[in-house]
Amino acid sequence: MASAHNRGLEEAQGDVVAFVDDDVIVDRHWLTAIAEGFAEVTNVGCVSGLILPAQLHTRAQLLLEQHGGFDKGFELKVFDTDRNRPDDPLFPFTAGRLGSGANMAFNTEILRRLGGFDRAIGVGTIARGGDDLAAFFRVVLDHRVVYQPAAIVWHRHHRDMAALRNQAFGYGVGLGAFLTSVLVHEPRTWPALLRRLPAGFHYAFSSTSDRNQSRYAGWPTELTRLERRGLLSGPGAYAVSRWRAHRAGAKTSSTPDGTRQLHNSLEEGKVP
Repeated sequence: MASAHNRGLEEAQGDVVAFVDDDVIVDRHWLTAIAEGFAEVTNVGCVSGLILPAQLHTRAQLLLEQHGGFDKGFELKVFDTDRNRPDDPLFPFTAGRLGSGANMAFNTEILRRLGGFDRAIGVGTIARGGDDLAAFFRVVLDHRVVYQPAAIVWHRHHRDMAALRNQAFGYGVGLGAFLTSVLVHEPRTWPALLRRLPAGFHYAFSSTSDRNQSRYAGWPTELTRLERRGLLSGPGAYAVSRWRAHRAGAKTSSTPDGTRQLHNSLEEGKVP
Protein backbone atom coordinates (compact mmCIF):
# COMPACT_ATOMS: atom_id res chain seq x y z
CA MET A 1 0.00 0.00 0.00
CA ALA A 2 2.83 2.44 0.77
CA SER A 3 4.23 1.86 -2.72
CA ALA A 4 0.80 2.60 -4.22
CA HIS A 5 0.51 5.72 -2.07
CA ASN A 6 3.95 6.86 -3.20
CA ARG A 7 3.06 6.27 -6.83
CA GLY A 8 -0.01 8.45 -6.39
CA LEU A 9 2.15 11.10 -4.74
CA GLU A 10 4.55 10.98 -7.69
CA GLU A 11 1.74 11.51 -10.19
CA ALA A 12 -0.13 14.22 -8.25
CA GLN A 13 -0.01 17.68 -9.80
CA GLY A 14 -2.15 19.66 -7.36
CA ASP A 15 -1.47 21.29 -3.99
CA VAL A 16 -3.38 18.49 -2.23
CA VAL A 17 -3.13 14.74 -2.75
CA ALA A 18 -6.05 12.67 -1.42
CA PHE A 19 -6.30 8.92 -0.79
CA VAL A 20 -9.07 6.40 -0.13
CA ASP A 21 -9.01 2.60 0.03
CA ASP A 22 -10.68 0.32 -2.50
CA ASP A 23 -13.14 -1.00 0.11
CA VAL A 24 -14.91 2.30 0.77
CA ILE A 25 -17.78 4.19 -0.82
CA VAL A 26 -17.08 7.92 -1.12
CA ASP A 27 -19.67 10.59 -0.34
CA ARG A 28 -20.27 12.97 -3.24
CA HIS A 29 -19.27 15.98 -1.10
CA TRP A 30 -16.07 14.33 0.15
CA LEU A 31 -13.56 16.45 -1.78
CA THR A 32 -15.38 19.68 -0.92
CA ALA A 33 -15.18 18.80 2.78
CA ILE A 34 -11.49 17.90 2.43
CA ALA A 35 -10.82 21.34 0.90
CA GLU A 36 -12.73 22.99 3.75
CA GLY A 37 -10.53 21.13 6.22
CA PHE A 38 -7.39 22.60 4.68
CA ALA A 39 -8.93 26.08 4.89
CA GLU A 40 -9.94 25.68 8.56
CA VAL A 41 -6.63 26.90 10.06
CA THR A 42 -3.12 27.76 8.92
CA ASN A 43 -0.22 25.34 8.45
CA VAL A 44 -2.41 22.30 7.71
CA GLY A 45 -0.34 19.36 6.51
CA CYS A 46 -3.06 16.71 6.54
CA VAL A 47 -6.84 16.36 6.64
CA SER A 48 -8.53 13.10 7.61
CA GLY A 49 -12.22 12.31 7.47
CA LEU A 50 -15.06 10.32 8.99
CA ILE A 51 -15.26 6.61 8.15
CA LEU A 52 -18.64 5.00 8.77
CA PRO A 53 -19.63 1.34 8.33
CA ALA A 54 -21.27 0.54 5.01
CA GLN A 55 -23.17 -2.30 6.69
CA LEU A 56 -23.52 -3.92 10.11
CA HIS A 57 -25.07 -7.29 9.32
CA THR A 58 -22.76 -9.82 10.97
CA ARG A 59 -21.23 -10.38 14.41
CA ALA A 60 -17.75 -9.63 13.05
CA GLN A 61 -18.88 -6.28 11.64
CA LEU A 62 -20.64 -5.33 14.87
CA LEU A 63 -17.64 -6.30 16.99
CA LEU A 64 -15.26 -4.21 14.91
CA GLU A 65 -17.51 -1.16 15.14
CA GLN A 66 -18.00 -1.62 18.88
CA HIS A 67 -14.23 -1.93 19.32
CA GLY A 68 -13.79 1.51 17.80
CA GLY A 69 -14.02 0.87 14.08
CA PHE A 70 -12.63 3.80 12.13
CA ASP A 71 -14.96 6.46 13.54
CA LYS A 72 -13.10 9.38 15.19
CA GLY A 73 -16.25 11.28 16.13
CA PHE A 74 -18.56 13.89 14.63
CA GLU A 75 -16.74 17.04 15.79
CA LEU A 76 -14.11 18.86 13.74
CA LYS A 77 -10.77 18.69 15.53
CA VAL A 78 -7.41 20.36 15.01
CA PHE A 79 -4.26 18.62 16.22
CA ASP A 80 -0.71 19.87 16.69
CA THR A 81 2.01 19.55 19.33
CA ASP A 82 1.32 23.00 20.81
CA ARG A 83 -2.03 24.51 21.79
CA ASN A 84 -4.06 21.80 20.05
CA ARG A 85 -2.40 18.90 21.81
CA PRO A 86 -4.96 16.39 23.17
CA ASP A 87 -4.91 15.15 26.75
CA ASP A 88 -3.21 11.89 25.86
CA PRO A 89 0.03 10.74 27.55
CA LEU A 90 1.34 9.10 24.38
CA PHE A 91 0.40 11.76 21.81
CA PRO A 92 1.55 11.98 19.02
CA PHE A 93 2.51 8.29 19.16
CA THR A 94 -1.22 7.50 19.32
CA ALA A 95 -1.46 8.65 15.70
CA GLY A 96 -4.55 6.50 15.12
CA ARG A 97 -6.64 9.19 16.77
CA LEU A 98 -5.70 11.53 13.89
CA GLY A 99 -7.44 9.45 11.24
CA SER A 100 -7.15 6.37 9.05
CA GLY A 101 -5.59 5.67 5.68
CA ALA A 102 -8.94 4.88 4.09
CA ASN A 103 -9.78 8.60 4.18
CA MET A 104 -6.87 11.04 4.19
CA ALA A 105 -5.38 13.94 2.24
CA PHE A 106 -2.05 15.74 2.49
CA ASN A 107 -0.43 18.96 1.46
CA THR A 108 1.53 17.58 -1.50
CA GLU A 109 4.66 19.65 -0.92
CA ILE A 110 4.86 18.75 2.78
CA LEU A 111 4.41 15.03 2.13
CA ARG A 112 7.04 15.05 -0.61
CA ARG A 113 9.44 16.92 1.63
CA LEU A 114 9.07 14.11 4.18
CA GLY A 115 9.92 11.58 1.45
CA GLY A 116 6.43 10.15 1.08
CA PHE A 117 5.32 6.96 2.81
CA ASP A 118 7.65 4.40 4.40
CA ARG A 119 7.83 1.48 1.94
CA ALA A 120 8.77 -0.94 4.72
CA ILE A 121 5.30 -0.74 6.25
CA GLY A 122 1.76 -0.93 4.97
CA VAL A 123 -0.55 -3.50 3.44
CA GLY A 124 1.39 -5.84 1.15
CA THR A 125 4.41 -6.02 3.46
CA ILE A 126 4.94 -8.38 6.39
CA ALA A 127 4.55 -5.31 8.60
CA ARG A 128 0.86 -5.44 7.61
CA GLY A 129 0.05 -1.72 8.03
CA GLY A 130 1.03 1.57 9.62
CA ASP A 131 2.21 3.64 6.66
CA ASP A 132 -0.74 6.00 7.16
CA LEU A 133 -0.03 6.35 10.89
CA ALA A 134 3.64 7.09 10.26
CA ALA A 135 2.70 9.81 7.78
CA PHE A 136 0.22 11.38 10.24
CA PHE A 137 2.84 11.27 12.99
CA ARG A 138 5.60 12.90 10.95
CA VAL A 139 3.27 15.61 9.65
CA VAL A 140 1.84 16.57 13.06
CA LEU A 141 5.30 17.07 14.56
CA ASP A 142 5.70 20.35 12.65
CA HIS A 143 2.28 21.03 11.10
CA ARG A 144 -1.41 20.73 11.90
CA VAL A 145 -3.70 17.78 11.20
CA VAL A 146 -7.41 18.52 10.84
CA TYR A 147 -10.02 15.83 11.40
CA GLN A 148 -12.97 16.83 9.21
CA PRO A 149 -16.09 14.70 9.92
CA ALA A 150 -17.92 16.22 6.94
CA ALA A 151 -15.51 14.32 4.64
CA ILE A 152 -17.37 11.01 4.76
CA VAL A 153 -16.66 7.57 3.34
CA TRP A 154 -18.41 4.27 4.14
CA HIS A 155 -16.19 1.27 4.83
CA ARG A 156 -17.05 -2.34 4.02
CA HIS A 157 -16.14 -4.18 7.23
CA HIS A 158 -15.12 -7.85 6.98
CA ARG A 159 -18.15 -10.09 7.39
CA ASP A 160 -16.66 -13.22 9.02
CA MET A 161 -14.78 -13.89 12.26
CA ALA A 162 -11.77 -15.48 10.55
CA ALA A 163 -11.14 -12.23 8.68
CA LEU A 164 -11.63 -10.22 11.90
CA ARG A 165 -9.06 -12.39 13.72
CA ASN A 166 -6.58 -11.78 10.92
CA GLN A 167 -7.41 -8.08 11.04
CA ALA A 168 -6.86 -7.88 14.82
CA PHE A 169 -3.43 -9.49 14.53
CA GLY A 170 -2.57 -7.32 11.53
CA TYR A 171 -3.52 -4.13 13.36
CA GLY A 172 -1.22 -5.12 16.21
CA VAL A 173 1.68 -5.84 13.84
CA GLY A 174 1.06 -2.59 11.98
CA LEU A 175 1.01 -0.59 15.22
CA GLY A 176 4.30 -2.09 16.41
CA ALA A 177 5.86 -1.52 12.98
CA PHE A 178 4.61 2.08 12.87
CA LEU A 179 6.19 2.86 16.25
CA THR A 180 9.46 1.33 15.09
CA SER A 181 9.35 3.29 11.84
CA VAL A 182 8.88 6.67 13.50
CA LEU A 183 11.66 5.97 15.99
CA VAL A 184 13.95 5.19 13.05
CA HIS A 185 12.96 8.27 11.03
CA GLU A 186 12.36 10.71 13.87
CA PRO A 187 15.04 10.02 16.53
CA ARG A 188 14.24 13.38 18.15
CA THR A 189 11.10 11.74 19.54
CA TRP A 190 12.93 9.06 21.57
CA PRO A 191 13.18 11.06 24.86
CA ALA A 192 9.47 11.93 24.77
CA LEU A 193 8.47 8.31 24.21
CA LEU A 194 10.67 7.00 27.01
CA ARG A 195 9.26 9.58 29.45
CA ARG A 196 5.68 8.65 28.61
CA LEU A 197 5.96 4.86 28.39
CA PRO A 198 4.57 3.98 31.88
CA ALA A 199 1.48 6.18 31.49
CA GLY A 200 1.23 5.18 27.87
CA PHE A 201 1.08 1.44 28.56
CA HIS A 202 -1.69 2.02 31.11
CA TYR A 203 -3.59 4.17 28.62
CA ALA A 204 -3.18 1.62 25.81
CA PHE A 205 -3.79 -1.66 27.63
CA SER A 206 -5.58 -1.13 30.94
CA SER A 207 -9.31 -1.88 30.88
CA THR A 208 -9.82 1.05 33.29
CA SER A 209 -8.15 3.73 31.14
CA ASP A 210 -10.23 6.45 29.48
CA ARG A 211 -9.45 4.88 26.10
CA ASN A 212 -10.59 1.35 26.95
CA GLN A 213 -13.46 1.61 29.44
CA SER A 214 -16.05 0.49 26.88
CA ARG A 215 -13.78 -0.49 23.99
CA TYR A 216 -13.22 -4.07 25.11
CA ALA A 217 -16.74 -4.77 26.41
CA GLY A 218 -17.86 -7.87 24.53
CA TRP A 219 -14.59 -8.00 22.56
CA PRO A 220 -13.45 -11.66 22.57
CA THR A 221 -10.35 -12.38 24.64
CA GLU A 222 -8.88 -14.25 21.68
CA LEU A 223 -8.88 -11.05 19.62
CA THR A 224 -7.20 -9.09 22.43
CA ARG A 225 -4.44 -11.70 22.61
CA LEU A 226 -3.98 -11.62 18.83
CA GLU A 227 -3.77 -7.83 18.85
CA ARG A 228 -1.12 -7.77 21.58
CA ARG A 229 0.83 -10.64 20.01
CA GLY A 230 0.86 -8.69 16.77
CA LEU A 231 2.07 -5.56 18.56
CA LEU A 232 5.04 -7.48 19.99
CA SER A 233 5.79 -8.88 16.51
CA GLY A 234 5.71 -5.45 14.88
CA PRO A 235 9.32 -4.31 15.47
CA GLY A 236 10.74 -7.57 14.09
CA ALA A 237 8.39 -7.45 11.11
CA TYR A 238 9.51 -3.89 10.40
CA ALA A 239 13.19 -4.87 10.55
CA VAL A 240 12.68 -7.71 8.05
CA SER A 241 10.51 -5.57 5.78
CA ARG A 242 13.05 -2.74 5.85
CA TRP A 243 15.83 -5.17 4.93
CA ARG A 244 13.75 -6.52 2.05
CA ALA A 245 13.03 -3.00 0.82
CA HIS A 246 16.73 -2.14 0.84
CA ARG A 247 17.56 -5.40 -0.91
CA ALA A 248 15.01 -4.81 -3.62
CA GLY A 249 16.36 -1.29 -4.11
CA ALA A 250 14.45 1.75 -5.22
CA LYS A 251 13.10 1.49 -8.74
CA THR A 252 14.17 4.54 -10.72
CA SER A 253 12.56 6.14 -13.72
CA SER A 254 12.47 9.57 -15.32
CA THR A 255 9.81 11.70 -13.67
CA PRO A 256 8.50 15.27 -13.86
CA ASP A 257 10.60 17.81 -11.98
CA GLY A 258 7.86 18.19 -9.38
CA THR A 259 8.31 14.59 -8.18
CA ARG A 260 12.09 14.29 -8.43
CA GLN A 261 12.48 15.18 -4.75
CA LEU A 262 10.41 12.14 -3.75
CA HIS A 263 12.48 9.83 -5.95
CA ASN A 264 15.69 11.27 -4.51
CA SER A 265 14.42 10.70 -0.98
CA LEU A 266 13.54 7.09 -1.78
CA GLU A 267 16.93 6.43 -3.39
CA GLU A 268 18.79 7.99 -0.46
CA GLY A 269 16.95 5.69 1.96
CA LYS A 270 15.01 8.40 3.82
CA VAL A 271 11.90 6.31 3.27
CA PRO A 272 13.28 2.77 3.00
